Amino acid sequence: MTGLFDLSGRLAVVTGARRGIGRSMARALAEAGADVVGVSANAAAADDVAGEIRALGRQFEARTVDFSDRAAVEALGDELAERAPDILVNNAGTIERAPAVDHPLSSWDRVIEVDLSSHFVLSQAVARPMIARGSGKIIFTASLLSFQGGINVPGYAAAKSGILGLTRALSNEWAASGVQVNAIAPGYISTDNTEALRNDADRSRSILERIPAGRWGEASDLGGAAVFLASSASNYVTGTVLPVDGGWLAR
Repeated sequence: MTGLFDLSGRLAVVTGARRGIGRSMARALAEAGADVVGVSANAAAADDVAGEIRALGRQFEARTVDFSDRAAVEALGDELAERAPDILVNNAGTIERAPAVDHPLSSWDRVIEVDLSSHFVLSQAVARPMIARGSGKIIFTASLLSFQGGINVPGYAAAKSGILGLTRALSNEWAASGVQVNAIAPGYISTDNTEALRNDADRSRSILERIPAGRWGEASDLGGAAVFLASSASNYVTGTVLPVDGGWLAR
């Protein structure tokens, strides 16, 4: 059974790999045997994750891109397509908080570009060699707000709802070519994105009261799901969104 989860000899691209969920997933993929290309807006600050992955005996390469810059993302996609990776984890993201009635359009545009459009651009580019080869794994980081509306984050909610639809749409087109497209929907995880919520005593308490597991998630809780969806164990799993939420959606 362990062979189903073995990623030895495979190349994984992980965006947003410098910290939080992306860093945890990159490490988990490396622990399973994959070499990693870590892409972030500030790759120069990725020394810690690079050290972790190289200590596991795997190769790590850092790439820098501004995910809000369409031309830069397209150029990165062309570069990655030439490498023909086995796994693409679209995890990079941002969040802008403001009531919908006052939400700046500039914030809306940036969040949609970073959290949705850049993911499609990279997936389109990397899928071409995957389809030609007849195998590949694409994993998106969705969200609980792929299912719910959230509060004061209209751009983020729209983008993450779009990720759910994109996961299904790409799966419908690419599954017959041996490319599985899935998503992971993290619950309330202790990362920079949720710091404002955790610092709000009332909001944090209300969130914890709804989570059956009784705790905030840790970034490391996402590693197993990432390895599963990146491995041969999930070869007949496609077009799905896997919640890792401590039971939030079941409540």
